[in-house]
Amino acid sequence: MVPHESEPPLDAYSRVVSAVARELTPRVAALRVRHRRGEGTGSAVAFTGDGFLLTNAHVVGSASGGQAAFAGGATGAFTVAGTDPLSDLAVVRADGPVPDPVTLGDSDALVVGQLVVAVGNPLGLAGSVTAGVVSALGRSLPTSQAARGGAAVRVIEDVIQTDAALNPGNSGGALADAHGRVVGVSTAVAGIGLGLAVPINATTRRIIGALIRDGRVRRAFLGVAAVPVPVPARLRDRIGQDEALRVAEVVPASPADRAGLRRGDLVLTAGGAPVSHAQSLQKLMFAEAIGRPLPITVLRNGAMVDVIAEPVELDAEHA
Repeated sequence: MVPHESEPPLDAYSRVVSAVARELTPRVAALRVRHRRGEGTGSAVAFTGDGFLLTNAHVVGSASGGQAAFAGGATGAFTVAGTDPLSDLAVVRADGPVPDPVTLGDSDALVVGQLVVAVGNPLGLAGSVTAGVVSALGRSLPTSQAARGGAAVRVIEDVIQTDAALNPGNSGGALADAHGRVVGVSTAVAGIGLGLAVPINATTRRIIGALIRDGRVRRAFLGVAAVPVPVPARLRDRIGQDEALRVAEVVPASPADRAGLRRGDLVLTAGGAPVSHAQSLQKLMFAEAIGRPLPITVLRNGAMVDVIAEPVELDAEHA
């Protein structure tokens, strides 16, 4: 429908956001999870017709189940099917009926500046909807969490950055495009006016499938957070690529640290293939990479440096 000339410019924008909200709000559940240290809350998205819900690993933590409540009034217990701390994704299964599933999109088609809508279901509210734009793509998120013996560092790769306002109760909720397709799972509040979401793409679909099938994902752990950056113009012809990954963080005592990777290194290739975005590394970090030498070429202080890293299996120590 074409807006009438007398309508304010924001009306078309509002109609898009309202339509997405109507589509997704009934399909986003509020989760209540009991931990040994108390109770946790978050959101989850119905994404299959047989009761599976997608949420954050940090929402369910080590719990085996909890309670889910949808905006339409349906409530019931759920059990945790599987969690993957490295991607901060978890799959739970509702014991009772759930609304029709959402449509999963492809975050690889997103562009910076594109409209996105965040839909959560914090407990006590019948859905929470905010809108904004994609601020950046391909970010890595190093976070700290309590672990035996001190703080453990967890690196979430390839997150979507948005200025759609989020709050802790929105963790596990949907980030959708203007067509209502879920392209991300809200995972963190990074600061005022800044939110982050795990992308929905081929890599995360593989993770989700493994969680449904096996309850876990065997993941290789490298221990590096990196952001995509342009290759300096003077070097592009020499190395044959326009983008690479700048190392932003190296986890102490990780395989990356032991291999000699340093903060500020420009990662050009891994496993003999060019890397230009976070997924280039993430796609390598599955079971087949565990314990196998991984050659990595970086640019450091204008010189090419070759290192060999040997990823280990992601376990409780690294998660």
